[in-house]
Amino acid sequence: MTDTWLIVGLGNPGPEYSQNRHNVGQMVLDELAARVGGRFASHKAARAAVLEGRLGIGGPRVVLAKPLTYMNTSGGPTSALAKYFGVGPGRVVAVHDEIDIPFNTVKLKLGGGEGGHNGLRDISKALGTKDYLRVRVGVGRPPGRMDTADYVLRDFGTAERKELPFLIDEAADAVGVLVDDGLLAAQQKFHPAKP
Repeated sequence: MTDTWLIVGLGNPGPEYSQNRHNVGQMVLDELAARVGGRFASHKAARAAVLEGRLGIGGPRVVLAKPLTYMNTSGGPTSALAKYFGVGPGRVVAVHDEIDIPFNTVKLKLGGGEGGHNGLRDISKALGTKDYLRVRVGVGRPPGRMDTADYVLRDFGTAERKELPFLIDEAADAVGVLVDDGLLAAQQKFHPAKP
């Protein structure tokens, strides 16, 4: 196995989905790509747009990936890239939307349940384990009785869009701390202190 990290931004392909809450993982990957200083290109081993580089000067080698499949089939590209680059599950990072934490919050964890997130469920199935890292980008719960699927497939609201660049920036920072300093350091830095 290698010391490379595979960072996968979850979302759906196509411009009609690009600003949806469900695509916040791919928005974070776009920010990371800007920091690495490169452009995504299709990869021969998987249906994914990939960028290889380093986060920061002398930082660890990362493979940034945006599956070109729909969210609920994110596992195939993730597994194929992990095999291709020799990355074990402990160095796979899924960046995804999370309705169970408030908007404007970033949390990190290793393993655990998928909370009804079909993209995570498919990755767990394809990797054969739930023990990969997650950077959970809070999008909040749907209002009233709105269906969860309808909610995550809508664009961020006007007030949210003003805060969104800060949230994306924070999530990208969290990925950087995670790969540089480890999960515990990232959790200590980004998880809000309990009152």
